[in-house]
Amino acid sequence: MNNGLAEKTKELFAKEFGAQPVAVAFAPGRANLIGEHVDYNDGLVLPMPIDAGTAVAWARSDDGRMHVHAADFGESDSFEPDAPTKPSEVSWRSYVRGMAAKWEGELPALKLLIMGDLPRGSGLSSSASLCIALGRAFAAATGTDIDPTSLARHAQRTEHEYAGVACGIMDQMAIAAGKPGHAMLLDCRDLSCEHFTIPDDWSVLIVDSGVTRGLVDGEYNARRQECEAAARALGVDSLRDVRMEDLEDASLPEPEARRAAHVVGEIARVREAAKALQTGDLARFGELLQDGHASLRDLFEVSHPVVDELVERLQSKVGSNGGARMTGAGFGGSVVVVLPESRAAEIAGAGNGKVLRVI
Repeated sequence: MNNGLAEKTKELFAKEFGAQPVAVAFAPGRANLIGEHVDYNDGLVLPMPIDAGTAVAWARSDDGRMHVHAADFGESDSFEPDAPTKPSEVSWRSYVRGMAAKWEGELPALKLLIMGDLPRGSGLSSSASLCIALGRAFAAATGTDIDPTSLARHAQRTEHEYAGVACGIMDQMAIAAGKPGHAMLLDCRDLSCEHFTIPDDWSVLIVDSGVTRGLVDGEYNARRQECEAAARALGVDSLRDVRMEDLEDASLPEPEARRAAHVVGEIARVREAAKALQTGDLARFGELLQDGHASLRDLFEVSHPVVDELVERLQSKVGSNGGARMTGAGFGGSVVVVLPESRAAEIAGAGNGKVLRVI
């Protein structure tokens, strides 16, 4: 968390509640380098935390109620901490109440001020960032020592039950367990992970496409259902257990065949990307990003024309030593670019839209 965000959050807390907070909890957003739409298929992913994220300032409340102010929206909420009801419409309140409702142990009445510096709808997992930041605030307020995996599962349940998004656990784990400056190779089946330092001569940029990402009309959940249907047809628990040869022999119906081909291919690309990262092979890493974007666009159909055009423009500037692709669930959002450190300033300043430099 940058000091500016912390100080601003404290300042707004004092303005809203008339007193200083006890502390400020923070959780970053995440950029997924490669491994999209495979976490809910028990696959492998390669995300990393970023500098921007969500801050939650907190203090005890003396009236027995939870009082929450979302500074970015200029909106407030109030509820009893032991009986938060599910909002009728999904909003930031859904995540706050869901995290409170699912908290293990007694949660005291608190005053909370939420503020973030993640671009909204940018595909950088602002919802998981909010949930993990809330969980860290609740843990600090209750003196609870909660491990990153348990916190991630808690946040995932909130997404499922309070926001209605049948997400995997990549975002929550990347945010709860990730290390700054490192990519995390996460096995979404058993949640084991390895952390790899980004080479000093590599740079990672996030470029906002300007198209607000939305999980359009349940399309995210529909993709998950199509993957599950493909797994059932193949007689396996998940597509993690499928080889490309199995798909060629199975003659799955569409769109299940294309969805499964993306997942199986993407898991293989993550394995290759981890090797390229370890050996510092930026050219190979870039090829894998390009192949991953084409698969998300053509097989999984979750990209967007504006995002595709941005990826093509960035790739033409980067050339063969690096790569660009959409990052996140799709339907808009951001593009991740991995390129030589020596060219980062040039590409970032080339008028490609809002750029967030990760490392």
